[in-house]
Amino acid sequence: MTIRTAMPADLDAIMAIENASFPSDAWSDEAMAAELATDYSHYLVDEDDGRIIGYAGLRSIRGNPDADIQTIALVEARRGEGRGRAMLRSLLAEASARGAREVFLEVRADNPAAEALYLSEGFEEIGRRPRYYQPDDVDAIVMKVELR
Repeated sequence: MTIRTAMPADLDAIMAIENASFPSDAWSDEAMAAELATDYSHYLVDEDDGRIIGYAGLRSIRGNPDADIQTIALVEARRGEGRGRAMLRSLLAEASARGAREVFLEVRADNPAAEALYLSEGFEEIGRRPRYYQPDDVDAIVMKVELR
């Protein structure tokens, strides 16, 4: 398995995972393509035998003290193997390299596995956004970690 920087050519594979993982509020192809193309974003893909099994994204402007984890997703059959953790750690390393001192994210309140991952990597809950995820009326848990 290999984690590498995502390229525009990875868009179709990323969107297949995006739509399967977030059926009610997936990003559009156009929004994801824009994320892959900008300097302030850093996206990764996780490949196994040449097949993309996951992706993750960071929004971090070089020199800014804060950054945001945009998304982390894996094909359902490959969840629970530590691949999400590996991509998260890669994004945190990139945020640090870009000069960030704090990294923020939102996680769905109905996703305890993701919340547990973030807590285990040092994130703490700093707030909630009621009914943030639409159309599902699911709260967002806002989390932050300070980078060393």
